[in-house]
Amino acid sequence: MDKANFGVMGLGVMGHMLALNMERNGFRVAGVDLDVGKLRHFDADSPRKNLIACESLDVFISALDRPRRILMMVPAGKAVDTAIASLKSYLAPGDLLIDGGNTYFLDTERRSQELEAAGIIYIGTGISGGEQGALWGPAIMPGGQPEAWALVKPIFEAIAAKAYGEPCVAYMGPRGAGHYVKMVHNGIEYGDMQLIAEAYDILHRGLGLSNLQLYEIFNEWNRGELESYLIEITAAIFAKIDPETGEAVVDLILDEAQQKGTGKWMSQNAFDLGAPIPTVNAAVESRIVSAYKEERLAASQVLTGPEAKISVDPKSVVAAVREALYAAKICSYSQGFALMNLASKEYGYNLNYSEIAKIWRGGCIIRARFLNDIRDAFARNPNLANLMVDPEFARAMNARQASLRQVVSLAAGSGIPALAFGSALAYYDAYRSKRLPANLTQAQRDYFGAHTYRRIDREGIFHTEWQ
Repeated sequence: MDKANFGVMGLGVMGHMLALNMERNGFRVAGVDLDVGKLRHFDADSPRKNLIACESLDVFISALDRPRRILMMVPAGKAVDTAIASLKSYLAPGDLLIDGGNTYFLDTERRSQELEAAGIIYIGTGISGGEQGALWGPAIMPGGQPEAWALVKPIFEAIAAKAYGEPCVAYMGPRGAGHYVKMVHNGIEYGDMQLIAEAYDILHRGLGLSNLQLYEIFNEWNRGELESYLIEITAAIFAKIDPETGEAVVDLILDEAQQKGTGKWMSQNAFDLGAPIPTVNAAVESRIVSAYKEERLAASQVLTGPEAKISVDPKSVVAAVREALYAAKICSYSQGFALMNLASKEYGYNLNYSEIAKIWRGGCIIRARFLNDIRDAFARNPNLANLMVDPEFARAMNARQASLRQVVSLAAGSGIPALAFGSALAYYDAYRSKRLPANLTQAQRDYFGAHTYRRIDREGIFHTEWQ
């Protein structure tokens, strides 16, 4: 029997779909899983396809061509360490292990260094696109040794999504770079989703628009500058009717948003690096607040606010929300790319931001027309400090900042929470301010703790005896 070009350990939804994607693109794939049910499901495809279902690690390892290329699709955390430990004794120097899960990048840093010392090549690979993306073409973000990328480049380029004829995969950088970029992708995804949810809340609760009207609005938005996968599926969600009740499914879903932690990781890392990402933070906080359902119900009985009703011409509000959504999206992505810029310097990743925007154009959850403009901005200036100061994006922000202010004002006046829109506006205003009130903050710090300060009229470090 011919050896397999690639091995997949972990045959859940993503692992199974990626194996089928590889097989469809001409590669022979071996698969193994401790779960007998998942292995049988994979085995059911084997007679019709170029797949090998392996009942043990011994069989799995012997089925692979050398150097062995093994993709681990197991839950992040201890499961990855367990999988590595189970495989390590079978591997020889030059073999390649790939972690394709949503792993915290510092865990990938540690594993990469430990395995490299044993002669085993390691890649931390971010994979975005969900089940259908895994099957038909995800966005892939590999990070590891350059020789590791050479071992998987033909396979990853074959199975990746294609945008404008180009594969949505590229080498991100050493060690944990791939998982870092995927973490930022997911944090930006949080921001996008929260901004869309707040736009929905303003139009639905504030203006009283029906789901059918919202479907038409989001469908129209998806034909313009907001064209994206998330806007597309949002329109489809508004049109879905529950066959049992005849009501819109979206109206039947409990308002408790869950999360897997990647957005929180991005917020935590941003604080560590000193990077402001308030829109992603607001999205994470909004999900956390939504989980306090019982407390919110109780609070609604004792805390007052204005009626959630916007008494402004609906057409003008819809137009303003559209403009505000685009402006806030620019702010959110600016924060994400600025964070990657700091991380690249801190961790020695040497990230290529134009390349990152390019591979996010297809396959992944945040794929959007907008990413072409981001790619072009960093192609014009690879050292761009912040996306908002690129000439094209600066023009876009200047033209839309009034709409963003209007939407934040309408939401506040109607008692509709808009944490993400509000944070985007505050970030924009803070970033463009020549002077911020941090002078008073620093004076306070010097007053109570003698923390010193710098002056605007002379060089040096100063302290005042305030009392």
